[in-house]
Amino acid sequence: MQRLQAFKYELMPNGEQVRDMGRYAGSCRFVYNKALALQKTNHEAGGKFVGYVAMANLLPEWKREFPWLKESPSQALQHALKNLERAYKNFFEKRADFPRFKRKGTGEGLRFPQGFEIDQANGRIKLPKLGWMRYRNSRDILGIPKNITISQSRGKWYASIQTEREVEQRIPNATSAIGIDMGITRFATLSDGSFVAPLNSFKKHEVRLKRYQRAMSRKVKFSKNWQKAKRRVQNIHARIGNARRDFLHKSTTTISKNHAMVAIEDLQVRNMSKSSKGNAEKAGENVAQKSGLNRAILDQGWFEFRRQLEYKLNWNGGILVPVPAHHTSQTCPACGHVATENRQTQAKFECVDCGHTDNADVVGAMNVLARGHRVAACGEEGSGLARKRKTKPASVKQEPTEATMREATHV
Repeated sequence: MQRLQAFKYELMPNGEQVRDMGRYAGSCRFVYNKALALQKTNHEAGGKFVGYVAMANLLPEWKREFPWLKESPSQALQHALKNLERAYKNFFEKRADFPRFKRKGTGEGLRFPQGFEIDQANGRIKLPKLGWMRYRNSRDILGIPKNITISQSRGKWYASIQTEREVEQRIPNATSAIGIDMGITRFATLSDGSFVAPLNSFKKHEVRLKRYQRAMSRKVKFSKNWQKAKRRVQNIHARIGNARRDFLHKSTTTISKNHAMVAIEDLQVRNMSKSSKGNAEKAGENVAQKSGLNRAILDQGWFEFRRQLEYKLNWNGGILVPVPAHHTSQTCPACGHVATENRQTQAKFECVDCGHTDNADVVGAMNVLARGHRVAACGEEGSGLARKRKTKPASVKQEPTEATMREATHV
C-alpha cells in the first residue's frame, strides 16, 4: 500500500530569506492572476480552455516583459499555473467555485517539486535560490520526500514536506461498526449512545476577537500601532485554528482506532452554510438566525472531520461509508415509521406509531449505521419509505417508449 503523507514544520529564516520568500510568493501570485485574466479574456472571445503546457510556454515572454520574474524560481512559477489548472478542473467537476484572483497577504506560498535538500540531523533544509534554512524539527520525516510547499500563516513561514512510502495494508484491530450523527449541540453522536461534546473554538474567543478588531480599525493603517494590533488579531485566529485542528485530530484518531467501519451523513456543508441575505429583488428571511447557524456549522469543522476520518480509517484498515442524510432523525429505528412528528423537540424522539422513545441524535446515528450497512452490502440508497436501489432489478420490465419503437423499425 502506497501512503502519501505530509510533515509540516515551522521555518526559522533570516531577514533576507523572509524578504525573498515574500517576493517569490508575490511573483507566483502575479503569474496566477495574469493567467486567470488571460483565461477569462480567451473565454469571452469564444476560445477554448488553455491548458497548462500552452500557458507555461508564455512564461518566457512574461519574464521578458517583467524582468523581476526572472529572480523567482521557475518551478515555483510553473506550479502556480498548475494550481490554476487544478482550480479550473475542480470547478468543471463541480467540486469548487469558479477560480478567483488572489489577494496579497492571503494564502501566500510557493512549491518546489525538486532541487531541495533535507538535512534532518541538523534540522535544516536547502531550497532553490534561498539556500540553507533552519526549521523546528519536531518529528522524524518518514518516506521519500517528493515536494516541499512553503506557506505563510499569521506572520510565520512553514514548510510542508510531502513524502511517499510503501506500507503494509493493515487489518483493523477493532471489529465494530458505528454510525455518527453530526450536530451543533452535540458535535458527534455515536450509535452506541456516546457522543463527542463540541469545542466551539471560535465562540470561546469571539468576544476578545471583536475587541481586538475594533482596536485595530481605530489605528492608522500600516502604522506601528496598527501592526501591533494586527498581530494580536492574528494570534487569536491562530489560537482558534490550532485548537480546532487539535480537537478534530484527537476525535478522529480515537474513532478510527476503535471501529472498523464508520457510517456518516453525506452532508453538503457548502450548501448548508450559504448566506440567506438574498438579493436586491428578493430579500432574505431570518438572516440573523441563519448567520448564527452558519457560524456554528463552520466552527464545528464537519468537512475537515470527515476528511481526517476517511484517511485515518484507510490507514488503519477500516472504511468510511457516507450515506444520505434525509429523515435520519425522523425515522423510527424500531418500526421504520417516518414522520416529522416523531421528533417532538431538538433532543426528544418519540415514534407516533409504536411509541419508541430515545434521544433524537442517538436515533439519527442508529439510522445512519443501518443505512451504512445497506450501502456497504448492496449499494442501497435511502431509508424507510424512500428506499431505492441504484440499479433496477432484472425482473422489472420497462414499457416500450415511442423513441425505442421508432429505432426498432429502422433496424
